[in-house]
Amino acid sequence: MQVEETEIAGLLIITPGKVGDDRGFFSETFNGGRLSAHGVTHDWVQDNHVWSRARGVVRGLHFQAPPFAQAKLIRVTRGAIYDVAVDLRAGSPTYGRHVGVELSAENWKQFYIPAGFAHGYCTLSEGVETLYKVSGAWNKGSEGGLRWDDRDLRIDWPLSGTEALLNDRDKTWPPFAAFATPF
Repeated sequence: MQVEETEIAGLLIITPGKVGDDRGFFSETFNGGRLSAHGVTHDWVQDNHVWSRARGVVRGLHFQAPPFAQAKLIRVTRGAIYDVAVDLRAGSPTYGRHVGVELSAENWKQFYIPAGFAHGYCTLSEGVETLYKVSGAWNKGSEGGLRWDDRDLRIDWPLSGTEALLNDRDKTWPPFAAFATPF
């Protein structure tokens, strides 16, 4: 298992190893002991599985505010996504900055996002399956978000606004300039 630190403290790109033969492969996709050496020490409480039908589906940018804040460990088992985490931690030297990474069934990378970040992704192919662990249960009253295409965030999404497929809720999140961080 390779663990790569990013330019924003706390965000990690994890690539589990694969051992294969003519039957297929085996991969240890999660190992708490190995990840604890990199500060990932959560008692994961829930696994989520998301299927997106089309290319261009945008989910996010979402977060859960304290006391229901969540860390996430995201991976893709079919297709590909462009995954983004935006630092919302008050006083952080990287506040408002983001890291984006392509996750795919082919590259087998995972993205670890601690609490204090907004998270979102867009699908790069059809029929995408995304799996992720969360460190806390979802709470409707603590749900928050930011506009996925906010110019102040300067996220270089690999699709245009006319290609983006969003639900009604994700179309109405406020811009970053109007945001007061709860973290």
